Amino acid sequence: MRHFERLDHVSIDTETHIISLTTTEDVHSKATMAMRREGAYLVVSASYGPLEISLRLRLEEFTHVLERIQPVSGLQTTRQVGTGQASLALGAQTSGELILRPTIVADATGHFSFNLLLSTDARQSLYNWLEIKDE
Repeated sequence: MRHFERLDHVSIDTETHIISLTTTEDVHSKATMAMRREGAYLVVSASYGPLEISLRLRLEEFTHVLERIQPVSGLQTTRQVGTGQASLALGAQTSGELILRPTIVADATGHFSFNLLLSTDARQSLYNWLEIKDE
């Protein structure tokens, strides 16, 4: 069974243009997801304590998925952006929350993922930062 860490706090650094998503819960090691636009790419860093997954995704593909993603009953994630070896799985929830699963695949025997859930407000802040209209 997957355990999702809820990210509900957003900060945007106006100098570096990095959006950081964290939790306000009092936990020992907090999960953090940070993103920055670099031309046609979106650089993503997901970390938990000293562990980190870094991805470089096509910005247009990422925003295209977010603009069209819909909740599907029974599925946690319905879309993924990236490659078969490194990707960000996305899932819309009927509550308005957004699942983000950055994943690195080792081979057919396993993978490494972070299971993150953006609160409704954090999801809306991400959409605003990406200039995505949320319908």
